[in-house]
Amino acid sequence: MNLFTDIRELVLDCLKAMVEAGDLPAGLETANVTVEPPRDAAHGDMATNAAMVLAKPAGRKPRDIAEALAARLSGDPRVASAEVAGPGFLNLRLVPGAWQKVVGAVLSDGRDFGRAQLGAGIKVNVEFVSANPTGPMHVGHTRGAVVGDALAALLDFAGYAVTREYYINDGGAQVDVLARSAFERYREAHGLSPEIAEGLYPGDYLIRVGEELKEKFGDRFLHMQEHNWLPVIREFATEAMMAMIRGDLDALGVKMDVYSSEKALYGTGKIEAAIDRLRGMGLIYEGVLEPPKGKTPEDWEPREQTLFKSTAHGDDVDRPVKKSDGAWTYFAPDIAYHDDKVQRGFDMLIDILGADHGGYVKRMKAAVAALSDGRVPLDVKLIQLVKLYKNGEPFKMSKRAGTFVTLRDVVDEVGADVTRFVMLTRKNDAPLDFDFDKVLEQSRDNPVWYVQYAHARVASVLRKAGEAGLDTSDAALAGADLSKLDHPAEIALIRKLADWPRQVEIAARAHEPHRVAGYLTELAADLHGHWNKGNDEPSLRFVQDDRATMAAKIALARATGVVISAGLAILGVTPVEEMR
Repeated sequence: MNLFTDIRELVLDCLKAMVEAGDLPAGLETANVTVEPPRDAAHGDMATNAAMVLAKPAGRKPRDIAEALAARLSGDPRVASAEVAGPGFLNLRLVPGAWQKVVGAVLSDGRDFGRAQLGAGIKVNVEFVSANPTGPMHVGHTRGAVVGDALAALLDFAGYAVTREYYINDGGAQVDVLARSAFERYREAHGLSPEIAEGLYPGDYLIRVGEELKEKFGDRFLHMQEHNWLPVIREFATEAMMAMIRGDLDALGVKMDVYSSEKALYGTGKIEAAIDRLRGMGLIYEGVLEPPKGKTPEDWEPREQTLFKSTAHGDDVDRPVKKSDGAWTYFAPDIAYHDDKVQRGFDMLIDILGADHGGYVKRMKAAVAALSDGRVPLDVKLIQLVKLYKNGEPFKMSKRAGTFVTLRDVVDEVGADVTRFVMLTRKNDAPLDFDFDKVLEQSRDNPVWYVQYAHARVASVLRKAGEAGLDTSDAALAGADLSKLDHPAEIALIRKLADWPRQVEIAARAHEPHRVAGYLTELAADLHGHWNKGNDEPSLRFVQDDRATMAAKIALARATGVVISAGLAILGVTPVEEMR
């Protein structure tokens, strides 16, 4: 049940009747007609922009349209009043019964309440994390992992067919650096002093890799030339790092559907095939790029390269896909990888990338647009930095990693649930402060605690009602006399529950899972506010002496808990039954 969608359909039906009656011309586009909560709750329950949107194409004054529409809407039994405001805004008030039915719908649907068919089975690939397999995941990866996983869950809840994918960047020079770093730890395992030169990875996490290399290969590599041991140790260390990364993701509650390898693109003809396809479109040519804007680097020189005409698809400049020495640029395998995703039949691609990839967005969108003939959109979400604080001071170092705070550091400190929720309290492109002390505070200023406390309060009243002999099963509560929920405070809480399906669709369309965390925080505030009103007004308390009245009020409490639980599930957070 989506009450806002139902009332929008009512508005559209009334507009259709107005066309048939000659009050409006035929052929009007109604896609931009909305029904949503008014900015000021005092103006009503819902508001529609129909008259304002249709006035110009209809050649009518917006107020005239609004008044005619109001007259028709008022005839529906769900509508208590339809009032025209200003130049043509239309505010609606619904009868209590329309809202009361929402509680029954929540209890009947359970955590599927709000599940949408917006996606209609559209196949979406969400690529996220994709950290270089050179060490444990750091806190920046943590935020990207949480955003990607929650976005995938949100899209699934909205009816999309979602695939979670990790792209292993194992084809570049960084894995050679990893191999050389692991080799030094291998030497250390044999009692030799490791030579951790500048540019190598110094973290303690490679000590175990060195020991495992010794266990498997003995001293075989100690006297070999680098070109002999490098491929073997590179593969061994990469697999060890990916096992570590999978463990990190598991600790955070993230499960990938697909792991794809950059290395697997080389030597298979896939890069060449993708570039040849672009060449066949006239988008690959030999040319010389203009010098970089601003101060020209001393080592820059004009040279002919193989270029992709990305400007033909919205980029600022064309991009090289092959260096002057004949080697592929890093962009070439990325083109092939995205071409592979297009060829696998995805209807939409989403990449979750670090903020340092800002310059990458336009070129990749251009490549996907060209390879899919504009059929497959690519949305790139950039993840801004996370600033860590502890005891009021910046928290920066991790001995295990060598230079950064790891995902495990964060999860071990505050737990996966707290980590996930906090990472979703801000939009992905906004910087985020993560204070280890504040995220564990038991106060309304801590959204994690505030939302969990709301769910725990619901669980507590259900236990009390059960102890009083009330059947608190969802089926029994759904059959309660919900007409008893007629107090303005109760209707206000129900209105917030009714907004959940609308918020799901808004968040899914925008690819913004942080909206779910924001909604849950607001719903928790409404539940706590209602609870506090009960302290002053006993008739608002959930547990009552009258059995029928208590059943209705407990149904409202339980419905609130169900929606909180559904929202937390999208965020990947487990709701608690009691606070400790």
